[in-house]
Amino acid sequence: MATIIGHRGAPGYLSEHTAASYLLAIEMGVDAVEPDVVMTADGIVVVRHDPVESLTLAELKARQPDVLTFDELLFLLRGEGVAIHVELKDATRLAGLGLHLEEAVLASLRDHQLAERSSGVHLQSFEPSCLRRLRDLTDLRLVQLVDRAGAPTDLVAQGDPTTYDDLASPRGLRLTARYADAVGLHKQRLLGGRETAAALVDIAHLLGLSVLAFTVRERTDELLALLDAGVDGVFCDLPDTARAARDAWRLARVG
Repeated sequence: MATIIGHRGAPGYLSEHTAASYLLAIEMGVDAVEPDVVMTADGIVVVRHDPVESLTLAELKARQPDVLTFDELLFLLRGEGVAIHVELKDATRLAGLGLHLEEAVLASLRDHQLAERSSGVHLQSFEPSCLRRLRDLTDLRLVQLVDRAGAPTDLVAQGDPTTYDDLASPRGLRLTARYADAVGLHKQRLLGGRETAAALVDIAHLLGLSVLAFTVRERTDELLALLDAGVDGVFCDLPDTARAARDAWRLARVG
């Protein structure tokens, strides 16, 4: 059964990346939540989509009092019974500034007894080099995110011509399977046609990769099409709507 992942909490109802948004997603019955993480100038991992490395944590809290550190989020989620899909943002660029996001995230997970594969934690990134570094450091499940178009910024900076289209090809998926456990595809890569989408999912599954899709916002028809394609999980902004549609889809298939 495909997992429903609360994308940054439940942002269709409350501000993303806030404690209230994550708690609402849990109340609505998500299987997992998905925070983005970046780093402050003083090396603290915070739950936020946009860069903040020009500010210390104190300066950021003064401007945005409800911002969560990664540790605060892990305390919040303790005992709630949901998996965590952590997206590491700009890790390669931050490393060039002396801010090592991968190591800091893993340290927090160890502090919260979440560093084992059985914890249900997934670490995800659009950057292949970030995930390759993580593969050398952890046995946690890793997810290669693949956008609708363009190329990973880390590879562009390295002069590597690999694009997201390349990563989503059979050869790209074979290479991805060497370091990742799952691939997270932009939904448009799976909504262009049922047979094409199912073939892409089948190839990934044959290579041992789980398939996630992002991000369903309001349209349940998109969610149903992704489920028909055989995805293993979907990132959603409206967790209650997504869960109800998923459960109805499952019942219809059983019937």
